[in-house]
Amino acid sequence: MIRALFASCLALALAACATAERYDAAGDVHRLLIAIRDDDRAAFEAHVDRGALERQIEARLTAEAKARSGREDWAAAAALLAPTLAGLAGDALIQPRVFRAVAERYGYKRTDPIPPPAVISGNLRRMDTGQVCATRSKNGPCLLVFTRQGGTWRLTGFEGDLSELRVSR
Repeated sequence: MIRALFASCLALALAACATAERYDAAGDVHRLLIAIRDDDRAAFEAHVDRGALERQIEARLTAEAKARSGREDWAAAAALLAPTLAGLAGDALIQPRVFRAVAERYGYKRTDPIPPPAVISGNLRRMDTGQVCATRSKNGPCLLVFTRQGGTWRLTGFEGDLSELRVSR
């Protein structure tokens, strides 16, 4: 009986920690969304890990090129070009207006109010890596990945379709 009670208390404590972590992350996600909406580059940069995003984009570009080519010589060429392409992508695509366009494609209009952190936390999911990811719906796939760095949750990954990262006209 005592073991069952202890196990229940432990499970509740772990669930509370995960909820607190998601709520903590939601505050930084909220600030990032405001920066994206307002095209505030300084606030955007404070909540984005540009280097991590570039590395992730590089890895995804390389993997997609290998999968599409089916030939080792093309895959090797893609591996050589991926760092350059990722660097260009980082300069051109990791900016507030690009992510605002992604948000708009998911139904968030610039004129709509940004949901409060309590609402945002409902669409965050704790990952086994200690990161949290933002989903479009409660049980949907991860779209944005955030990592806690020096007390701030920063955007470190984009799990959506890479074609969504484009400069809107």
